[in-house]
Amino acid sequence: MNPTLTHPPTHPTHTPPRRRSLRSFQRTLESAKRTMVFSEIVKLAIDSFKTSKVRFALTALGMVIGSASVILVATIGLTGKQYILDELSKIGTNMVDLGYSGGGSAGANVTVNNDFLTRDDELAVQEQVPAVAYSSPLLQMHDRVSFGGGVVKDVLVLGVSPEYRQVRNLVVLSGRFFDDEDEMTHTKVAVVTVPFARQMFGSADGAINQTFQLRGIPFTIIGTFKESVDTFGSTEIDDETILIPYSVARYFTGTDNVKDIFFSIRDRNDVEEAAREILAVVQSRHQPNSVYTATTLTAVLTTAAIVANALTIVLLLISAVTLAVGGVGIMNIMLATVRSRIREIGIRKALGATAREIKLQFLLEAVFISLSGGALGALLGLALPVSARLFTSFSIPISPWPFVIALVTSAAIGIVFGTLPANRAAQMDPVESLKYE
Repeated sequence: MNPTLTHPPTHPTHTPPRRRSLRSFQRTLESAKRTMVFSEIVKLAIDSFKTSKVRFALTALGMVIGSASVILVATIGLTGKQYILDELSKIGTNMVDLGYSGGGSAGANVTVNNDFLTRDDELAVQEQVPAVAYSSPLLQMHDRVSFGGGVVKDVLVLGVSPEYRQVRNLVVLSGRFFDDEDEMTHTKVAVVTVPFARQMFGSADGAINQTFQLRGIPFTIIGTFKESVDTFGSTEIDDETILIPYSVARYFTGTDNVKDIFFSIRDRNDVEEAAREILAVVQSRHQPNSVYTATTLTAVLTTAAIVANALTIVLLLISAVTLAVGGVGIMNIMLATVRSRIREIGIRKALGATAREIKLQFLLEAVFISLSGGALGALLGLALPVSARLFTSFSIPISPWPFVIALVTSAAIGIVFGTLPANRAAQMDPVESLKYE
């Protein structure tokens, strides 16, 4: 007996080369088919746009308007936010207002001795807190001033240092502000508000170098001023306020105590930390139970930014309604398109197109319409602020995020509002579609 017949040769089990080649070919064919199908779908969508350009343009018009509205609304919101923060900055966002709130040493009769701030506290803070750029004490008093013709009014007199102008961002309208030499020589000069100058001398310019009396002492007006932004009476400055050198004002009060000390911080980001350091320095120089407060506008700025952002979001949501209206227009047009192409859908299904491919075709058409309209609208929306920034002196803030949001939203609207027409096309019966007239 032939041993080769009784004992067949053994070898490792493996897939025949022919079968492996067939599987590899099938995988390649399926991959090529998928690629061909998707490219064909894109080509069909483009051909559909070419044959109905007017309909495509009118359908995309809603998305153009909606996307442009989103960009413009976001730009307006950012511009408004920047304007609000700039106006608040003019009040003095770098400023720290240090004041005495009460407390001090108590004797046996429980009488509390006031522990007021002094000019030495200001000098100590300047030496120990490097973040401080400018500072000024504030002495406050009231006096009755004659305006002529028997008219006598109560006016507010503030004793400040020359750096008070920088700390409070004051605007000198005419003349000049008193300087370090005036402070050192105790010169009897004053800087007054415009209402005071007009009531006493008829005009702001006419008040320069004129004299008036405070408690019987003549003062020469060397300038008029105003605050850089209207604070609606929420500051220490009234409509009729007189500023005089601190070195002169302290002789009227007869004490070195000051009501407040203003500090201007070099960097806005260091205001809160500098305020804590200022409090620590001052507290170390006074009684342990004395209470001092350091007021800043950081919280006001933060709140203003939050409010501005909230308003911008609300406006964006309102403008998103325009995008939704554009999406409804896309859905209506796509439904009409599906109805007008029923025979085409039947022919494609008869030739082997699946429901998934039909659905993808019409969904891609909706997304193309929405995305192209959104891109064009976003570009038009950016054109206005960019042009204003290039050809005018307005520094309009421009952010790329509204552009990204407009494109993403446009694509999402195309998918959402294109799903219904695409599903309707995919669910059509091929036999009934071919019979449709």
